[in-house]
Formats: sequence, C-alpha cells, structure tokens
Amino acid sequence: MCGIAGIFNLYQSTPIQPELLKTINRRQSHRGPDDEGYYFDSFIGLAHRRLSIIDLSGGHQPLFNEDGSIAVVFNGEIYNFQSLVTELKQAGHIFSTYSDTEVIVHAWEEWGEQAVTRFRGMFTFAIWDTNRRQLFIARDRLGKKPLFYSQTPQGQLVFASELKVLLEHPDVNLTLRPEMTEDFFMYGYIPDPNTAYQHIFKLEAGHTMLLTPGEQLRTTPYWDLAAPESCLSWEQAQSSLIEQLEEAVKIRLIADVPLGAFLSGGVDSSAIVSMMARLQNHPVNTCAIGFNEAEYDESEYAQQIAQQYKTKHTSHIVDADDVSLIKQLNDIYDEPYADSSALPTYRVCQLARKSVKVALSGDGGDEIFGGYRRHKMHLAEQKVRQMIPSRFRKPIFGSLGKLYPKADWAPRPLRAKTTFQSLALNQVEAYASSISKLRVDEREQLFSPQYRQQLNGYNGIDQLTHHAHKAPTDDPLKLIQYLDIKTWLVGDILTKVDRASMANSLEVRAPLLDHEFIEWAYTVNSQDNIRNVQGKGVQGKYAFKKALEPYVNQDILYRPKMGFSMPISQWFRTSLKQTLYNSVLSTNMLDSGYFNVSHLKQMLQEHSDGYRDHGASLWCLLMFSQFMMKQ
Repeated sequence: MCGIAGIFNLYQSTPIQPELLKTINRRQSHRGPDDEGYYFDSFIGLAHRRLSIIDLSGGHQPLFNEDGSIAVVFNGEIYNFQSLVTELKQAGHIFSTYSDTEVIVHAWEEWGEQAVTRFRGMFTFAIWDTNRRQLFIARDRLGKKPLFYSQTPQGQLVFASELKVLLEHPDVNLTLRPEMTEDFFMYGYIPDPNTAYQHIFKLEAGHTMLLTPGEQLRTTPYWDLAAPESCLSWEQAQSSLIEQLEEAVKIRLIADVPLGAFLSGGVDSSAIVSMMARLQNHPVNTCAIGFNEAEYDESEYAQQIAQQYKTKHTSHIVDADDVSLIKQLNDIYDEPYADSSALPTYRVCQLARKSVKVALSGDGGDEIFGGYRRHKMHLAEQKVRQMIPSRFRKPIFGSLGKLYPKADWAPRPLRAKTTFQSLALNQVEAYASSISKLRVDEREQLFSPQYRQQLNGYNGIDQLTHHAHKAPTDDPLKLIQYLDIKTWLVGDILTKVDRASMANSLEVRAPLLDHEFIEWAYTVNSQDNIRNVQGKGVQGKYAFKKALEPYVNQDILYRPKMGFSMPISQWFRTSLKQTLYNSVLSTNMLDSGYFNVSHLKQMLQEHSDGYRDHGASLWCLLMFSQFMMKQ
C-alpha cells in the first residue's frame, strides 16, 4: 500500500520541477513511510511513497520494464499477480523482482489498455510509456484506492493518491465548487467524480484515463456490475457461498509482513476471521476496540469469536467521550466528510498497526447482501408503492408527511413522518431521502435563499438518478444495492477506511469486496437476502448468515445490528457543546452565504434543550465548519 503522485505536461515538453514534485509528494508520506522514489523526463514526473508489503527488498518504485521504456507507480495490491507472472513469462517477458508491481508494466506491454481487466485487486497506478508517449492511469473496480487529478492553467495534469497533495501545488485552482455544499449535506461526503473544488476531480471507480501530449484527456469505464442472467436457487447459494468467501480470503493472505484482522464482533468481521482461521496453521492476529458505554460496545462478541478460533487477540476500550481526534479529521479527509464512525475506525487502525502491517476487514457485507435497515424499509415501502397508483399515493402520503409531527423522541414505530414522505416519492427519490444526512426539505430550511438560487435547480439526487439510469436491473433490492456500490460504498465506506488506515500506515484488505465475489453475490436471490424468518423477524443478509451458522454462533449472527457509531448527540449537549457553538456560528460559516443563520441558531437551541435530536445534522455542520476554517 502506497501513495502515488505525478505531474504531466499536456501540451508541450517542458522541464518538470523535481523539488516541487518531491515537496507535494511528501504531504502523503504517511501512506508510505518506508521509501520514496521519483522518475523524470521532459513530459512527466512520477512520484511514489512506499509501504512495503510484498518483496520488501525488490519493490522500489518507480519500477520499469526490461529496457526502461515503461515506468509505473502503483498504490495497492494485485492478488492474482503470481498466475499473471507465469503467463507473462511464457509470453517472453523477463522479471527482475518478486513484486506484484512489475506485473503491471509487463501486462501493459502485452495487453495495453486491456491489461487492467486482468488484475484482481485494489489499485490505482500510473504508467508512462516513452515509446507511445502515453500516460495511462487506472483505478480499481470498486474504488478502494483513490486518485485525484486537476488540470492547471499552465497546461499540466497533477495527480495524486490524496487531495492534500494537489492542494500544495501552487498552480492548482482551489476555487470551491458551489454545488459541493448541497452534495455534502445530502450524502455526508462529496460523491465521485467531484470534490469540494471546482477544478479538482476523482477518477471514478472502474475507470481508466489515457493521456497523450496534445490530445484531450479522456476517461473510460472498464467494469460495471452486470445484471445476473439468472438468480441462484437457495440450495445453490448455500452450497457455494463459503467456498466463494474462502477463496476471496485466501488470496488476501499473501504478505511478507505481519498480517491480522479487525474483529468487531459483528457478522462480517466474524466471517472473515473464521475463514482466516481455517486457512492458516497459526493463530490469527485480531484486534478490536470497545466502548465504556454498553449501547455502543460490541467487544464481548469479538471476544467470543477470538476464543472460539483461539486468535491472538488485542482489545482496547475507548472512552465514549474521546473527542480528541475531531480537529484532525479535516487533515485526514481533506474535504467535508461526515461519517462519525471515522473516529473509531481511526482508533482500530491505530491499534492494529501496533502489531501488524496488513489487516483484513469485513467491509462490504451489508452492501452486497442487503444488511442495512434502510434496505428492509425500502422493500417494505416499495410493496406499498406498487399497490397504490402514484396519482393517489402522492397526494395522500404527501399530505400526511406534511401534517405528521417530527417525533425524534418517540419510539421508532411512531416516527412515521419520514415514512409518509417516502411513500409519496418514486423509489429512487425515496432511497435518496433514506440515505440523506439532511432530507431535501431540511436542506431547504438550512440553506439561505441566495444559495438556493445559486444552485439553479441542482439537487444532490442528480448523482443517484444518473446511476439509476445505468442500473442493470429493476429488482428493488438489487437496484439500491447497485446505487450503494456506486455512491455510498466508494464515497463513504472505502474513503473512511483508506484515509484512516493510511494515516496509520496500515494496509486494509476487504475480501467481501473482491469483484469476483461481488459478481457472484449479485446473483443471490433478493428474497434470500432479506427474508422474514420464523422466530427471528425480518432478517437482512439471511443467505449469508445461514451459510455461516457452522462457523459463527447464532447469537452473533442474529442479534440486532449495532453499527460502529459514537454518541454524538450526547456529546453536543455535554463535552462538545461549546466547540459546536463556536464552530457552527463562526465567522467563516456565517459569512459563507450558504446558510440561513436563524435556522442554524434554532437547530443548536432545540438540540441543546432536548426538544429535538439534530445530532446527525449538527455533526455535518461541525465537519463542514472545520473544512471552512481552512479555506
């Protein structure tokens, strides 16, 4: 796992400034504290920061082909590199290292742009081919590894693994993108391909970029989740699920450094640890964090799995009032990011790094097997939508949604306002509402009239609508799983884990997000993923849980989902109250022109008095204020 960067002359051959590239690349030294390397010619400068995982002595980058005409810088892992080495050697290529990086240059020689389709792993890489005078950049199918880029007015492309590298370049235009505020307060992050900045972009997951001096930059998709030709029967899914999972775990156990796993005590991390224990002849290194408040603590379940599989387990209790990281979050994420679980994620990465350099995680299980509460709610609501014609449904439920009070204090079954609002919408609009940090009506109240006018009709839902039009299926569950993979997974989950782990110089591998495993999982019948089970209620991830019964205790498999959350609503009434007020009502926020100031003050007062729970919205405002202070 590493960091890459580069400067490329788009139109003419001019010297690249070595010191400038070295200076900006060192802003991401946490991604690769073991080594750095550079390559320069008249069109390009390539930079690399290395976290040594495979071929510790021979994997220095940039790395070249036999005659030095092709150079590559690479961030990630190619898990099938050994089979590719065999194939490429048979085709006449000569290897000088045992590194997976060298596979990339020879694959480019052999297959050109199609080489990326042969790689199974997580990656971003940049290849410079002096003979073709082409720069080729690729990002993995799911977007586990990031790539930011910008074209400067001086005619150069600047790219890097983290946004902070581009922010250090004096020629990169740092004008804020006006729509980023609408996007952020809907999603809690800025969806790809955009960033908070008008002239800086993310290369989308499953895309490549090809550049030749004097020609237009173009990005091209090379992978998408396809519609299943047919869904698996229950028997087929059950008979092959463990085999598929075990194979995805097995290929991620290759490393020349200590390797372990996160163990939260939930279904997904327990599944990964159980497979690792089956595949290794030595104890699995596991780590977990717990909290001193029972409603947030899963450590006892992690301990159960650790004892069952006799892992070498390390745990650490985090004070639920530990807010010391909050000011660091903007430095870690570089743009507004509002997933509060970034705090415990950072802590578990910090803990893991004390004993291992690589950790396997259970990320992805909820997305690919239908494990979120919103998935179950969406299917239940969709049944109602399908029964009642929209000409009746919209006015009836639209009126109920307006009249019904917002009852944050009430038991969940009585909080019907958002359900009524959702039933008045089509399924994409409703799903957008369910994932929104602030729903569209809440954003309208939050934003100033001037900012709403500046948006000129733009709505954050446009991103979801764009992906929904490309979705390979109209199956209600598979549609929203597809939307999750295109937005939530890459923009929130994978961003959170990449930055938190890399800030601690730790590599994280996610077997459940192996693209071949996902393609297989997408053929599991939706009715087998979410099912009403006698004695257990409506279960998400049921096919997955049922297959795991021989390996994971049913008390873990079927207990209510807790998530990886923090008590932010409580913080904002106690330890963080003054920080919240000072930040949200700071000059940078009030003078930004984005907000209805009286509504900001009302939200703060209502939450402080306990009249409303605005915790999630106020966390977004706190994170946004931290970003604005840096502008």
